[in-house]
Amino acid sequence: MDSWEVVRQRVREKVSHEAYENWFARTQFLNEESGTIRVLTPDKVTKTWIEQEYSPVLRQALEGLPYAGIVFETGTTDSNNNNHNSNNAGTAGSSQAASGSSAASSDGLDFAKPALSLNPKFSFENFVVGSSNQFAHAAAQAVAQSPSRSYNPLFLYGGTGLGKTHLMHAIGRALQSNYGSLRIVYTTAERFMNEMIHCIRTERMNLFQKHYRSADILLVDDIQVIAGKERTQEEFFHTFNELFDHQKQIVISSDAAPKNTPGLVERLRSRFEWGLMVDVQPPDLETKMAILDKKAGEEGVDLPEDVRVFVATKTKTSVRELEGALVKLIAYSSVSGVAINIGMAQQVLKHLTASPEKRVSMEQILKVVGERFNLTPGQLKMKTNARQISYPRQVAMYLVRELTQASLPEIGRYFGGKHHTTVLHSINKIDELKQSDATLSRMLQSMSDTLQG
Repeated sequence: MDSWEVVRQRVREKVSHEAYENWFARTQFLNEESGTIRVLTPDKVTKTWIEQEYSPVLRQALEGLPYAGIVFETGTTDSNNNNHNSNNAGTAGSSQAASGSSAASSDGLDFAKPALSLNPKFSFENFVVGSSNQFAHAAAQAVAQSPSRSYNPLFLYGGTGLGKTHLMHAIGRALQSNYGSLRIVYTTAERFMNEMIHCIRTERMNLFQKHYRSADILLVDDIQVIAGKERTQEEFFHTFNELFDHQKQIVISSDAAPKNTPGLVERLRSRFEWGLMVDVQPPDLETKMAILDKKAGEEGVDLPEDVRVFVATKTKTSVRELEGALVKLIAYSSVSGVAINIGMAQQVLKHLTASPEKRVSMEQILKVVGERFNLTPGQLKMKTNARQISYPRQVAMYLVRELTQASLPEIGRYFGGKHHTTVLHSINKIDELKQSDATLSRMLQSMSDTLQG
């Protein structure tokens, strides 16, 4: 494991999943010189944003590690990792925050080249296939072998950290290898939105539209981010139509099926359902153990059997949590010089076995549910039976009943004076729906994990 990967995994624990995927996932380690880590960013926008917004996070991540700082650069790598313009470099993580070239970089929009947008660590070869993701893996391979012929669009959905992004990058890299002349564009929905806003502000929407609408392959991660964003959805709608009409391949990922994504306009929802929609499920125990074997082998680490079983059984449902636990063990072993064993694993990963449950309040539940459905806590308490309010309110009531000691009358009073029989009906309805709706069940579990994490 290189020095940047050690730092990056610490950053991953401090920022949101979306922030990590947008700004850190596509960075690459160059080398280490005199205790300074040199890192390649895919474009000037990424470099500038990291330097301006994440210097404090990087300084924290460097604490206790034998590195003096980090230099971020843009450009292209050569065999010696030295083909960079020093004017593009900025430091972060040391005693001073990055500055200097940041302002000049942020004046322009430097769209990432496909080679730098796609993570070389995500391929079909190192994707561990199990019963939970077998269909998604097969569909992704079919698209990579015959773009625009098999499934268009391909819509992958499932909880956070289950491998959707891995498959997206694997598709892009396989297409890059098999069809070198194709123009492949990978982005996240948040990045799409931010770039659009930047181009509107600088009156360069023609460049934005040319970039996305001239793609042969468009890969868009976390499409749920644009739900409720009318201008962004309108732009994506026209981009989708332009590419689909010209038989260009579109691959989209989301944390939920289109029909279960509040705030998504109907014309986009219907288009997402034109192709193949595949649900990516959480891995079973056998798949988690196979993932650990694969990842440990890639790092050249011998993982003892008792440690392997411990990590697989104590992690919940996310592949990302599983990999994060392994990375933490490897990083600790590397820094301390202690071989990985069950005692060390239990100490380093003690957060996985912590028994006291976090006390959850109704206010916290309303906040989490509101964020999930793009509503404010006040809207969830409104006296209305409109489905866009009533359904999220029922979900919130269900979670309050599950995670707090509040009585039915107390819940009713909190939600604007609802009668306790109305509260009970709402709870029973969600409990019944989750038995047959895997997406709802997974969403409830995800919000519960967030609240109790």
